[in-house]
Amino acid sequence: MVLFAVPGAFTPTCSAKHLPGFVEKAAEIKAKGVDAIACIAVNDAFVMGAWGKSASADGKVDMLADGNGDLARAMGLELDATGGGLGKRCQRFAMIVDNGKITHLNVEAPGAFEVSSAEYVLGQL
Repeated sequence: MVLFAVPGAFTPTCSAKHLPGFVEKAAEIKAKGVDAIACIAVNDAFVMGAWGKSASADGKVDMLADGNGDLARAMGLELDATGGGLGKRCQRFAMIVDNGKITHLNVEAPGAFEVSSAEYVLGQL
């Protein structure tokens, strides 16, 4: 599976580039043997559902809520965005998981969008 995380649903880079890239490349990624593609954010399930619908992600990318940031914290990938009024979030990343084992973990530098893109992950498959 491919799991990618964004700092927040409906935010600029996440909505303009990150999620749309995985929606657009879903067929190519799945053709490489990936069973599922999922997006996670520290947002509630209702926000993630609405964001997925607005991005035409249905059937391509599963939208998962990490409402309390438990996964982000457990992975050591929590992002403190309190200065911008967003609270605690998740760093931007993408991972490839093969049979329950993380084989690739690409964590972005603050403000960057390079190693977690659909295109980058596709090149790692």
